[in-house]
Amino acid sequence: MLVRVQNPAGTNAERALIDWLRTWKDPVSPHGVATINCSLFHKDKLHQFDAVVWTPTSCVVIEAEALVARQDGVLEIPLNGPWAINGEPAAMESRDKRTPLEKSRDHTFALQDWLSARGLGQRAVHGVALVVPLRGAELQIQQAWSDPSFDVILGNDPSRLRHYFDTLAESEKHLWTANDVAVAFRGLGILPYLPAPQELINEGFIGPVDITLWHGGPQQAQAEAYAEELAQLERDARGPIVKAPWYSPWKLYPTERGDIDMGRALMRAVLTVGMVVAIAWVLWFVVTAILTYGPG
Repeated sequence: MLVRVQNPAGTNAERALIDWLRTWKDPVSPHGVATINCSLFHKDKLHQFDAVVWTPTSCVVIEAEALVARQDGVLEIPLNGPWAINGEPAAMESRDKRTPLEKSRDHTFALQDWLSARGLGQRAVHGVALVVPLRGAELQIQQAWSDPSFDVILGNDPSRLRHYFDTLAESEKHLWTANDVAVAFRGLGILPYLPAPQELINEGFIGPVDITLWHGGPQQAQAEAYAEELAQLERDARGPIVKAPWYSPWKLYPTERGDIDMGRALMRAVLTVGMVVAIAWVLWFVVTAILTYGPG
């Protein structure tokens, strides 16, 4: 998982989320790119996202909330209205009076609508509320209703969030390409945080890659190098139109990618000049013989 943080001085819940995402480095971990503390200005309204995570099969907006007081019991999540723990209001760190569910609805709908305007509307945007209790608190979640686009995860165990992304990867069908992610980063104004094409491909995002989407960003040079590498691989796969014989200077003293050997270059040059001289001498000999001993 690639993690891009715009503002490292976030809330306690956001810092915990960053630490968890950065541990997803092994091959079986969820793959993708996460951007922390990004924002979207859509329809005259600013939407501040705690985190947006793109995986090869999904896009998830995460609302990270930490409890500032130890509260044990059952976190009740109604369809509408405030969240409570054993009848007492949940002591959230955020100053926003909206519940994580209300913020998630607002943010996911805005991002979905914004993506639709850019031809990416067939890809669903999911919302997750990550609730991080104080250490040692014994808390359970009770959600009496079901919404496939919204989930609440208790943030006392990093494996819960990881399991959520593993489950989502199995159920989603639409694939995000490297170009889709680049379009989203450019539109959100976070082009400086856009990973290089090679990094996105390694995370499982499919190609092909339009390197112009990386122009103007810090990864432009890497994008162009990636395109040149692909072009070279394509040329190598096609092979030469005329196959050089075994005695060709480039066969006897081949070039090696990434290595400049002046000795090999000199031998290729000397051998090439020698072959040209030999061919010229043979042609001169043949022409002279024809003129001397030919008819007439």
